[in-house]
Amino acid sequence: MKAQILDINGKKTKEIETNLFEEPVREDIICKVVESEKSKQAYSPKYRAGMDRSASGNVRHTRHSWKSDRGRGLSRVPRKIFWRRGTQFSWQGAIIPSVKGGRRAHPPKASVNLKKINKKELKKALLSALTYISSTNEIKKKYASLEDKEIKIKLPLIVEEKIFGLKTKDFLESLKKILGDLYDIAIQKKAVRPGKGKMRGRKYKKNSGLLFVIGKNRKKKMQGIEIIKSDELIVSDLASNGARLTIFSEDAIKELEDFANEKRKLISNKTGSEKGVRNKTTKSKQFNIKKENKEKKR
Repeated sequence: MKAQILDINGKKTKEIETNLFEEPVREDIICKVVESEKSKQAYSPKYRAGMDRSASGNVRHTRHSWKSDRGRGLSRVPRKIFWRRGTQFSWQGAIIPSVKGGRRAHPPKASVNLKKINKKELKKALLSALTYISSTNEIKKKYASLEDKEIKIKLPLIVEEKIFGLKTKDFLESLKKILGDLYDIAIQKKAVRPGKGKMRGRKYKKNSGLLFVIGKNRKKKMQGIEIIKSDELIVSDLASNGARLTIFSEDAIKELEDFANEKRKLISNKTGSEKGVRNKTTKSKQFNIKKENKEKKR
């Protein structure tokens, strides 16, 4: 497909041919990958909690042995030593669940098993998400304020490299010219959440806003706009809870095209096996020549 490259004033400078936004949209794969990319806080105790003690193996269970528990009225549990006087020990049970400060019997494990995604499926989901965000209808579904509005801008939005040389004020003015009516939803707005959610670790809420995808060698920071490099882009950045308004830089498009067109290098042992066969044949020939020479001498 042909995509327009816009200058800092929002005017078309040239067109490029790209196959990035031609992948069929598979919402089922996109949803599956977005769900697998969600980070979940594991509910579990600290790793090796109650186990970091030098107690296991301290007490011997044999008779007439130094450091033994026999004849002392002690249960057979691992114990940590506080002090000793000759063969007398002051020790306390540790490590096992039934003693003070020991580990829990069956604590929840820290590992969170998320959905496994194959590499080809992940790549297909990312390319499908790029097509997904280039649809104006899908953009309207995500942003409620755009339901009754007509989007006149042609998606996807690709800007030239000159935009990186602008200062913050000029950069925001350039975005106004490029986005037009969509500028209102581009800047993230942060507000205090109503209700009891304020007391539960989610005091503030903010909208998703604009996503600006730049090249991996570029550096850009802007408050109110999420900026991400092309090699760090994931599916949930583009299509979490709907198609997100996104702008691409020109070098980011080239890098994403390289990712889409790259093919795995198949390493075959064919050349190596051929060399092995050749070496074997040459050795056998040399052996036969030597054998013939010996027979002639006889």
